[in-house]
Amino acid sequence: MAFGAIIIGDEILSGRRQDKHLVKLIELLAARGLSLAWARYCGDDRAQLTALLRESLAGDDIVFSFGGIGATPDDHTRQSAAAAAGVALVLHPEAEAAIRERFGDETTPLRLRMGEFPAGSRIIPNPYNRIPGFAYGRHHFLPGFPEMAWPMAAWILDTWYADLHDTQARVEASVIVYGAREGDLIPFMEALEAEHGVSIFSLPSLGTVTQPRHIELGAKGEVAAVEAAMALIKAEMTRRGLVWVLAQDTRPAA
Repeated sequence: MAFGAIIIGDEILSGRRQDKHLVKLIELLAARGLSLAWARYCGDDRAQLTALLRESLAGDDIVFSFGGIGATPDDHTRQSAAAAAGVALVLHPEAEAAIRERFGDETTPLRLRMGEFPAGSRIIPNPYNRIPGFAYGRHHFLPGFPEMAWPMAAWILDTWYADLHDTQARVEASVIVYGAREGDLIPFMEALEAEHGVSIFSLPSLGTVTQPRHIELGAKGEVAAVEAAMALIKAEMTRRGLVWVLAQDTRPAA
């Protein structure tokens, strides 16, 4: 299983609003020793969203979807999720109870529509206004509002996936290497990964007016393994006659 994100909304794709969910989800996962494997953006198009959800529902990944679960004409997530899963869209009894509790005598059919989820869904509590999100399988559908979605995402990770939290500290460190060609370093990087159980990354840069062309070369993994890998990286760069400088201090891995 891997973690994925789907972020929905024409306003994101048009640039009217800047997406904040991706960075926050990465932060929430990293705080629990987890990481994000992929992310997709989709506009408010029911057919495109249905196709995307049909593809992701066919896999085993744990997916967080942000946006489009309201009842306005541009909200298609609930309908698309039901269509992708091949099930009916039904009023969830717990969602109905939460909505009626929230609105009392002002409960309307339109407001109850926000509790219509794919048959077989579980509700996700919303501490902000009590209008729940829903989960279908390993997919979790949250509002587009950060003040609602982020506490809900944290609750999901701590309630349903606590057994996946990685308590082993993981870090990353890197050096800036000048004058290196990335292709020449690939065999060395592959050997480091195989021998030390770390993830090696290489981020080439074309350089700027103030900084020459370079590669940021580093390792991610458990503390001792990263320390050993970085020592070998520094020694190998020196052996090859390449100039290198520390890119940053060792830090928690994303």
